[in-house]
Amino acid sequence: MLLRTPIDKKVLKDLKAGEQIHITGTIYTARDSAHKLLTQLIKEGRKLPFELKGSIIYYAGPAPTKPGEVVGSIGPTTSYRMDPYTPDILNEGAAILIGKGSRSDFVKASLLQNNAIYCAALGGAGALLASKVKNISVVAFAELGPEAIYKLEVEEFPVIVVNDLEGNDIYENH
Repeated sequence: MLLRTPIDKKVLKDLKAGEQIHITGTIYTARDSAHKLLTQLIKEGRKLPFELKGSIIYYAGPAPTKPGEVVGSIGPTTSYRMDPYTPDILNEGAAILIGKGSRSDFVKASLLQNNAIYCAALGGAGALLASKVKNISVVAFAELGPEAIYKLEVEEFPVIVVNDLEGNDIYENH
């Protein structure tokens, strides 16, 4: 299935754990340092660097870009490191989170409460995933280097639904 951003959460109800989807449009990267700063902004009621409602957040940081390429390798990082910050991000309207590995029970509950899903990108396939990135720009926290928030314009970026809106989890059910 092909999804285009921004995501209307109504389309998420049809997605099932284990299903492969392709995303075309805008994805934002954010790792733990950026998540910590984002949640501080949320708690302080300050303006966020991008609209979280309907957004897709990819737990990744780009490797250095080689000449002639749009971005260096951009594989997923381990998701549980974002767990302490995830409920705040979901409460602000994020629709899809992408990383690798399983999520804690409180994150899975927050996904369900917020009608959001968690997907996995293939670990070890950073070069393949980079080929799906058509444009990249820094959005916030440039001082964090590869852990800054980047805006990626992607075409048919492949992910697999891990946690769907029915509470299914491919790590538990397969």
